[in-house]
Amino acid sequence: MHIILHWFLRALAIMITAYLLPGIVLKSFFVALIVAVVLGLFNTILKPILIILTLPITILTLGLFTLVINAGMIMLTSNIVDGFYVQSFWWALLFSLILSLVNAILHSFEPSKNHHSSSEQE
Repeated sequence: MHIILHWFLRALAIMITAYLLPGIVLKSFFVALIVAVVLGLFNTILKPILIILTLPITILTLGLFTLVINAGMIMLTSNIVDGFYVQSFWWALLFSLILSLVNAILHSFEPSKNHHSSSEQE
């Protein structure tokens, strides 16, 4: 149940972020669900490989190059998922930054597992 809630919150964050940015087109909530899955897979599989391959430049830029990696993964997702369109690299970069912020806000409302288990111990 926690995974499904997390997935829906992520899709909602994608919908909100796309709504805020005119350079992003998102056709429906269903497309947002697919984008959430694809981005999740890219973050799990592709991102660690890219970070290792670009480690020297990431170190030189004090980690800021990871923003470029994130934007690249969003552009790649845009090319793969029908109904999700990102106008340019700069929109992808802005989408990545705002998505992180919206995600953090939405997940702050998510019930934590620790809170539930601590109330059982009392």
